[in-house]
Amino acid sequence: DKWTLQGFSTPDSSKYDKVIPKTMHTMSVHFGLVKVEDEIQTLQQVLVAKEKYAADIRRQLGLSPLANIKQNLSKGWQDVQTSSPYLRTKESFTYVGHVTSTAMSNVGEAITRRLAEMRYHKLPGDFLNVF
Repeated sequence: DKWTLQGFSTPDSSKYDKVIPKTMHTMSVHFGLVKVEDEIQTLQQVLVAKEKYAADIRRQLGLSPLANIKQNLSKGWQDVQTSSPYLRTKESFTYVGHVTSTAMSNVGEAITRRLAEMRYHKLPGDFLNVF
């Protein structure tokens, strides 16, 4: 015998056969969602409690958040300074700095020599001879 809505048999009762299971499925999914959301809230409360406990332990040990950040930054900077790309870049900049320094020194010496040479040569139409 075919199940019918509220025990009544109608010519269109077959369309209700699909509605009832779909509604039950929707209710089941909704219940599952409520259950998962409740678990999430419980886990968030547990996490907050554990974070407070960890903060208390850090305070008892004399560790402040600022000291933690400072230690992490120091460790990170040390890791950067020992990395291969940093060392290669540092070597390149050292070399470029040395070459630039040498070039600027040579230019400075050349300018000084040229100015010294110009000092002892008379220029045509020297201003001292005009007066």
